Amino acid sequence: RLRLHDGKLIKDRRYHLRTYPNCFVAKELTDWLIDHKEAPDRETGIRLMQKLMDHYIIHHVCDEHSDYKDAKLLYRFRKDDGTFPLSKDVKVFMRGQSLYEKLVSVEESILKVREENSVKYQRTFLGSEMIDWLVQEGEVENRQEAVELGRALLEHGIIQHVSNRHHFFDSDVLYQFWINFRRRRRLTELLNENSSRALSESPDSPFCLRKLNPDPGNTSFLSVQTNKEIKVVSAVRRSSITSLSGNSNAYFSAPPTLVFPPVAECNPKSVLKRPVTNEELLSPGAPYVKKTLTIVGDAVGWGFVVRGGRPCHIQAVDPGGPAAAAGMKVCQFVFSVNGVYVLHLDYQTISSLIMTGPRTLVMEVMEAIE
Repeated sequence: RLRLHDGKLIKDRRYHLRTYPNCFVAKELTDWLIDHKEAPDRETGIRLMQKLMDHYIIHHVCDEHSDYKDAKLLYRFRKDDGTFPLSKDVKVFMRGQSLYEKLVSVEESILKVREENSVKYQRTFLGSEMIDWLVQEGEVENRQEAVELGRALLEHGIIQHVSNRHHFFDSDVLYQFWINFRRRRRLTELLNENSSRALSESPDSPFCLRKLNPDPGNTSFLSVQTNKEIKVVSAVRRSSITSLSGNSNAYFSAPPTLVFPPVAECNPKSVLKRPVTNEELLSPGAPYVKKTLTIVGDAVGWGFVVRGGRPCHIQAVDPGGPAAAAGMKVCQFVFSVNGVYVLHLDYQTISSLIMTGPRTLVMEVMEAIE
């Protein structure tokens, strides 16, 4: 992104009497990728930019195209227009990068090559050393806050115990930065990522709340009509980003095991009386009103099920959950999630966006006017 700014590929552009700030032309960017050896051919360049779109890093300036098209269309980095989703996980990663840059740029850095059990490790430090440094530099208020920061960095795979046997402690245990933030990365590495974050094709949306102790004779969710096919389902907690990403860290490879009744499928039949298209939702004078809901998730989720795609709709709502308290209702259509326009996405993609976002969920929904 910074190289594109320097090369003037990103600049204010005018189209149809309107100025779009900080954007680039897709076709010009594809040319640039090939000229600068970031992509061997146009097909690879298109796949790379699509990957950035899938990760919510770039988007079409009007969000009219969900695919990256090698044409004279305007796209923009979300960081240039304030729509980049700064989830807790992204903030931890950026904090780790900031600390790493600060540590490697000072003289007498605590980051050193050290040896343990006849094995040499790069970029290592003692837990107590790191805590001392964080407090001295004003990065944290006290040692307890420093421990919490160290644990967050370890859980996100930024640092680790050199032999993966310990969490982060205020002690003389040896840790290392697992990520070398200064290594020059090539965009083509994106295409080698595995799809371990792909969500299972469960009939349930993976971010719905399931009651831990459902009342006898009551279902976990309310839908438009009671149906004997709807059954109580087992409790599932929100996964951490570590378990979602398939991290190979041995210390965090297995999430906590929860023992609950076996999973039973929710009613797969749509609660919508008829299919609704995006064009119908957005047409002038359409009988829909947009509402903004702020949902603060609890220990096990947010309390709703979403289905469908282009547009997605609310299939079910836990009457005692956070979503219901915020005003969510069955048959509402999902317009945006944490500032990201999602009418063109399917429910698996939306669920991934929610799962990797903050606990406080801001959603725009469209509701039919009765």
